[in-house]
Amino acid sequence: MARTPLFQRATVTRIIKETADARTFVLAPHEGAVSYVAGQFCTFRVRVDDVELFRSYSMSSAPETDAELMTTVKRVVGGRVSNWLIDNLSEGDVIEMSRPAGKFCLRESERPLLGFSGGSGITPVLSLAKSALATTDRRVRLLCVDRDRASAIFDATLEELVARYPTRLEVLRHLDADSGLLDPAAVRAFVADDGAADSYICGPEAFMAMVEEALPGPGAIFSERFGAAEPVVAVAEPEPTATPEPAATAGTVTVILGRKKVTVPRNAGETLLESARRGGLTPPFSCESGNCATCMAVLTQGSATMRVNDALTDDEVAEGYVLTCQAIPDTAETTVRYE
Repeated sequence: MARTPLFQRATVTRIIKETADARTFVLAPHEGAVSYVAGQFCTFRVRVDDVELFRSYSMSSAPETDAELMTTVKRVVGGRVSNWLIDNLSEGDVIEMSRPAGKFCLRESERPLLGFSGGSGITPVLSLAKSALATTDRRVRLLCVDRDRASAIFDATLEELVARYPTRLEVLRHLDADSGLLDPAAVRAFVADDGAADSYICGPEAFMAMVEEALPGPGAIFSERFGAAEPVVAVAEPEPTATPEPAATAGTVTVILGRKKVTVPRNAGETLLESARRGGLTPPFSCESGNCATCMAVLTQGSATMRVNDALTDDEVAEGYVLTCQAIPDTAETTVRYE
């Protein structure tokens, strides 16, 4: 079955300055229109200081309402890719992007939709809101949290949507500079009588965790995560001990990347991505949480079980594709090929 390559080239046709540190890039993929669903993202491959880097950014467009493909990037302090994109990309430049992925998408429902966004987390939430308003009769209510008025992304876009759907769309802006940090009581006050609504959440990890805990239920909760770092917890330092090597398991793992092919002994509990690295290869990856599909590859021998899969479709899994950051071999002899 013919399949779209993971990465393709796209021309930046327009750049929209959303705020001082956020840009929307309007993209024209070279291989024609991209099929995607509201709420999904693309992973971008860029070279910064001779190092190949991958980062995932959500679409701010929705296929039902926008003729152009748009992704929005907010500058992150110390973020090598976000800073490079904002400082270096110009209209007419060409960039490499993956096919759309992700499962932070609308579920069929007649219940109201509540969107909770922190900072640039408004990007996929806006896409979902556009889609829901254009294709359903659902009420949509958004709680958008920003540092201050100057950092509020899509202000004009949301005002236009409210004017178009005055009886179905409500947008509440919470500015930390004016009201302090959002707290659980404010979340519950916003929800009010819509406890049975579907809630979609995107933003910094601490923000999402707080909203998830505060939601009164019984509505469904959907959150978008690109792989947040584990919190640092202070613990008593144990006596130094030798670190055991991973337990070897009978069999081997063979990884093919371009013209390179390596075979390493199979280690218990080790992912295919970890095996590839152990063999000296540098395969593509980004989130390492099973969300972005940057590390996907196809099994040509054996089988593997993915701990998490929030990126591949059922058809792709049936064809043998796996997320190598999540796939652990089930068979003694396993071969995987990166495309």
